[in-house]
Amino acid sequence: MSKRRSFLKSATVLGAATLFHQTSWGNEPFAKTKIKPKKLSPGDTIGLVAPGFAIKLEELYLAVDTLEKMGFKTFYTDRIKGNYGYFSNTDEERAADLNEMFANPNIDAILCARGGYGCTRILGMLDYDAIEENPKALIGFSDITALINTIYKKTGLVGFHGPVGKTLDDEYSQAYFKKVLMEPQETMPIKNAILKDPKQYRNSEYYRYTITPGVAQGELIGGSLTLVTAMIGTPYELDFTDKLVFLEDVEEAPYRMDRMLTQLSEVDSFLKAKGIIFGVCKGCDRKRTTENFTLREVIMDRIKPLNIPAVYGMSFGHIPQNSTLPIGIEASFNAYKKQLRLLEAAVSQ
Repeated sequence: MSKRRSFLKSATVLGAATLFHQTSWGNEPFAKTKIKPKKLSPGDTIGLVAPGFAIKLEELYLAVDTLEKMGFKTFYTDRIKGNYGYFSNTDEERAADLNEMFANPNIDAILCARGGYGCTRILGMLDYDAIEENPKALIGFSDITALINTIYKKTGLVGFHGPVGKTLDDEYSQAYFKKVLMEPQETMPIKNAILKDPKQYRNSEYYRYTITPGVAQGELIGGSLTLVTAMIGTPYELDFTDKLVFLEDVEEAPYRMDRMLTQLSEVDSFLKAKGIIFGVCKGCDRKRTTENFTLREVIMDRIKPLNIPAVYGMSFGHIPQNSTLPIGIEASFNAYKKQLRLLEAAVSQ
């Protein structure tokens, strides 16, 4: 199906909102449809894929058990059990698995079993026309940042930065997975988790603080800081203009966070973002010494000069309490109150 027919089909059948993107050959914008996947219901079939690192069989079976207890059916191919070095399979096989999951009419949504690394290697192998013609929810975080943002950029399909299969066995994570994907509402607050574990409550990486006060509104984009910066200078670079940018990372020393945030601050569109929302950057803080900065000092130093609403410590990232944030959905953000609210449903009825 041609791009023209695909656009008309999406606009007619899905009744979606219109986005405007820049063409790669000039400054004239062309219309692109925001596509919302259908909402999930009990009994739906969720396809499991491992588009990056290999997954242990016990973790795969844990994901299957969790999903089935939530009322879903599951499906996966033998590709997910492969092992090609640190990847779950070759680039070609991982891309084929994802393409086939989108094309399979018996699959209602796709959940990445784990992250790791490898998604940027297959971005050029995905069938974006087929994805646009067979829209369904794709969920994951960490390395999956590359997939959900690129698919949204190329097709308009809303993706979901949320738990992967092996991390979905958490009450808070499941609650927002269900709220966002199964219970569409015109407005929905994303409330931060109540920290009950003393190890979290006393850990500076979980502290919530305002970087720059203010309120903002825009579409949500973002995910892993490492992946967001890795795509800078490639055809898959994110456009941050007028967006609410959410970021998180794991096990990155303050100097590495400094380097990545410095790189981001040199991107023209990042300077035009409406707001910046940090999740919990687990394993990224260090004690203050004469030879080191804390994570908070780095974030304040790099982000506060941008003078846009910004906050740290929201409930998403490489932590048990990982909310589900839809890419491309309009949201409002109050940095002083540390509040985020979706302003439209992320899935269609």
